[in-house]
Amino acid sequence: MSLFPSSPASEDKTALSSKEIDRASIAIKILREGFASQVIGQIDLRETLIAALVAGGHVLIESVPGLAKTTAAQTLAQAVSGTFKRIQCTPDLMPSDLVGTQIFDFQTQCLITQIGPINANFVLLDEINRSSAKTQSAMLEAMAENAVTIGGERIDLPDPFMVIATQNPIEEEGTYNLPEAQMDRFLMKAVMSYPSEEEEQQILDLVISRGKDRFDPHFSQKIDTSDVKFLRSAAKKVHVSQQVIKYAVDLVETTRGEGSKPIRGLHQIVRLGASPRASIALIRVGQASALMQGRDYVVPEDMKYFASNILRHRILLTFEALADGLTSDEVIAKVLEVVPVP
Repeated sequence: MSLFPSSPASEDKTALSSKEIDRASIAIKILREGFASQVIGQIDLRETLIAALVAGGHVLIESVPGLAKTTAAQTLAQAVSGTFKRIQCTPDLMPSDLVGTQIFDFQTQCLITQIGPINANFVLLDEINRSSAKTQSAMLEAMAENAVTIGGERIDLPDPFMVIATQNPIEEEGTYNLPEAQMDRFLMKAVMSYPSEEEEQQILDLVISRGKDRFDPHFSQKIDTSDVKFLRSAAKKVHVSQQVIKYAVDLVETTRGEGSKPIRGLHQIVRLGASPRASIALIRVGQASALMQGRDYVVPEDMKYFASNILRHRILLTFEALADGLTSDEVIAKVLEVVPVP
C-alpha cells in the first residue's frame, strides 16, 4: 500500500506543487535510508540507482566480484515493494531462458506461453558480459519497449520495469563486449570501487551484528510501486530551461568534436561520440536529480553530477587511445572542463 493518498484530480498537471515535492522528498528519503541500511558506502551507486529508477531507465554496473552489486539491486526492489528476479548469465544461456517460450500442453492440445524470469519489476542480469551476443540482444526489446514477444504475441512487462545488469571488467577471462546498441539502452553505467578502510570495518560490524552475511529483507519503511509511478510522473514535470537544454546539447556535441568549445585533436582519440539519446538521458536524469534534491527546476549541476555515468558507455575510443591507456572518463572530464556552464 502506498504511503501517500492519491492527488485530487483538479490539481494542475503541468507544474509541480509543493505537496508533490514534499511527497517526492519523503519517498526519496525512504529509499536512501533503505539503501543505507543494507549497503555501506557506495553513495554514487545509491544515487545512480535511485535517479535511474525515477527517470525510468536501466543501469549497467561494472566492478569486480564482492562489492554488493546484487545486494544493491535487491535493496532497491525491496525498498519499493517490487518483485525481483536474478539471472546468472553464462555462455550457454539461451534467449528463451530470459524471455520465455511456448510449450505444448498435451492435455489441452494447445501451445501455452510461459514467461521467463524477465517478468518482474526488477531484473538483475548478473555478469551479463558472460552471455552470448544472441542472448544479450534478447534484452533489447524488453529494455526499449517494456514488453517481450513470445510466439508472435506481445506481452507487456510489469510497471515499473527496470533492468540492473552487472559486468566484470572486460580484461577478465571469459567475458564478451556488449553490443553498442544494447550499451546505449542503459541510461547509466556505474563503476564501483573498493570501500574505504572505515567502510569495510562498518561492513564487518553489520555482518557480525546480524549474524549472517546475506541480504536482510527487513526494512523499517518502504514505498510501493505506485509511489515509483508518482515519482516518474513528477520528474517529468520538473522545469528545464532553454539554457539547461543548450548546455546538455553542448556537452554531447563536444564529445563528437563539435560544440561551442571543440576540443582540439579529439577525433584522434574518440572514434564515436555520444548520440542524441545521451542528450535525452542528461535531461531525464537532470530532472530526476532535481526532484531528488527537492527542486522543481533543473540546474547544470544536476547533469554534471551524473555526466560520467551517462556518457562513459556512449563514447568509443580509438584503438590508439586505448593502447595509450586513455579512458572515456578522462574524455568526459575534459568535456566538462571546457564546456561553459550557463
